[in-house]
Amino acid sequence: MAVTDVLRLKTRSGFEGQNIYFYYNHPIQFVCLAGIIVARTEYVWRTVLILDDGSGETVEIVVLKATSPESGNRASEKGTVTRAPAMKAAVSATDSAMQEERHHVSSRTKDRIDIADLVPGAVLKVKGTLSTFRSVVQVQLERFTLLRDTNAEMHFWDEQARYLVDVLSVPWSLEPEEVDQLRREADEEEDRIIRAKKRLEQKKRKAARKEQRDQIRIQKKWEKEEELRRKEAAGYTETGKKA
Repeated sequence: MAVTDVLRLKTRSGFEGQNIYFYYNHPIQFVCLAGIIVARTEYVWRTVLILDDGSGETVEIVVLKATSPESGNRASEKGTVTRAPAMKAAVSATDSAMQEERHHVSSRTKDRIDIADLVPGAVLKVKGTLSTFRSVVQVQLERFTLLRDTNAEMHFWDEQARYLVDVLSVPWSLEPEEVDQLRREADEEEDRIIRAKKRLEQKKRKAARKEQRDQIRIQKKWEKEEELRRKEAAGYTETGKKA
């Protein structure tokens, strides 16, 4: 896709929270773009790259950061996030040492990725998921490839043009057999969820009955022991009186 196409993607009711957008009636979850990085800004928990593909628009490529497991207490890190200011100012050079323990990760798999080469002037192809921030579509980086020469760039433009003509420009539709198959799969998934809920409820009821039986058994045992103690106490009292 071109950046201009990405920025024109629309959302539809019924798909809220799924990060699924639409190009006409084509559902889009991943996009692939190519261009040059014109800016890079470091934030506490992410790096934002500005990608220009020459289509007349630019788009933000967001690269998430995670904290290394050995870098300290997780609770304190979460607390730091909570106390962070709402306005996302760029991290200064004096703050860079504080960020060394954080590494970049892909958007979905959370695999570690190295974006040291992604600086202004670098030409690359990126793939990522979509999200919206302040009514503007962003790309959450999943993976990337540096384009080392013009031939690689031209190959991407050719792929992009073919995909636009052969796929995106053709109305997306499903054959009746595919619709039936998807409906069966949806029904099976719904049945599976219902069965799982029933099993969970049965397990909870079984555990509750077992707990109730244990309580009754403990109560009876306590009453039996209490009765025995009363009889023993009465025996001691009777023996004392006879003495």
